[in-house]
Amino acid sequence: MLYFQVPSESIPTATPVLEASIASPVVVDPASITTEPIAEQVLEAAPTAVDILQGVGAELSLSELGLGSATPVGLVQNLLEFMHVDIGMPWWGAIVVGTVLARIMVFPVIVKGQREAAKLNNVMPEMTKLTNKMNEAKQSGNKFDFAKAYSDLTMFQKKHDVNPLRGFLVPLVQTPVFISFFIALRKMSYLPVPSMQTGGCLWFLDLTAADPFYILPIAVTGTMFAILELGAESGVDNPNLKAMKTVFRIMPFVILPLTINFPTAVFTYWMTSNCFSLAQVALLKHPLVRQKLRIPERIEHPTSALPQNDGFFETIKKGWKNAQLAQQLEERERRIKNHLDIASKGPLRQTFTHNPLQQSTPSIAKRPWEETIG
Repeated sequence: MLYFQVPSESIPTATPVLEASIASPVVVDPASITTEPIAEQVLEAAPTAVDILQGVGAELSLSELGLGSATPVGLVQNLLEFMHVDIGMPWWGAIVVGTVLARIMVFPVIVKGQREAAKLNNVMPEMTKLTNKMNEAKQSGNKFDFAKAYSDLTMFQKKHDVNPLRGFLVPLVQTPVFISFFIALRKMSYLPVPSMQTGGCLWFLDLTAADPFYILPIAVTGTMFAILELGAESGVDNPNLKAMKTVFRIMPFVILPLTINFPTAVFTYWMTSNCFSLAQVALLKHPLVRQKLRIPERIEHPTSALPQNDGFFETIKKGWKNAQLAQQLEERERRIKNHLDIASKGPLRQTFTHNPLQQSTPSIAKRPWEETIG
């Protein structure tokens, strides 16, 4: 306990009662002295940096929020911030314009993909024959015929300047762009960026929250299904991708429950990109546009000249049988090689019933008179 003695002479104007109370010792318990209520009140009353800047009309930059790095995701965020802050667009407008700019930059790759798909479609019957011939030689185990068929197919592809692997050029370019926008907008929404909470339009004013009426998720699913049906990215229905396309048809409906609660900022980008793809289909189907972009016209082949569509499960089954056959051929080649190694290193082994090196002495037949005398 602490005791404080205050002399009464130091307070001349005190009343008698006050003097008596001051003259007596005052007891103070240190345990009763606490700063918690005061500290809590100070912390509650102290404004944050965000509150101060918002109170004076300022907005924190993405770099101050820990966003906008030099990575592809950060570059997307910097682009959106430039259009919002420097140009003065609302956040939803910045997302739409940024998406359109990104799709325009990828447009030359789309045109290249359509050229390759058209050329591949026009020579598909001849390539089908060469491919079937090569597969038959591979299944029979005839390496000479397989090498010849493979060489013929390679020369044919060089002559007509086609390569099925070029069909993967479009997804290889578009996928990183989609992932960068998706991660950038999701990070900005989950932080969240304060101004994005009022940067939407129509019924989705808060871009950091999910669509309350689920209109955007359903619209994105419908446009995605239309893109897969129309072949928006390739422009040509490639018969070799029919089995894969069957799987892609159900993907929009599978991912809908997984993405339905994504922020509306993500769906704003997604919906804009899908609408751009559909408009792109309509543009690239026009004959004058295809002529200007040097996209070959598609040749309609009879169904009998194209590869047969076995279906998804039948394709898997056939692939499994081919893998088993290839394993059997490898096992047979391995056994033959082992026999040749043993024959070249070990002693000779007899592989026939009669050994010509060991001639037995034939018995001398008796003459007729010897049989009589005997």
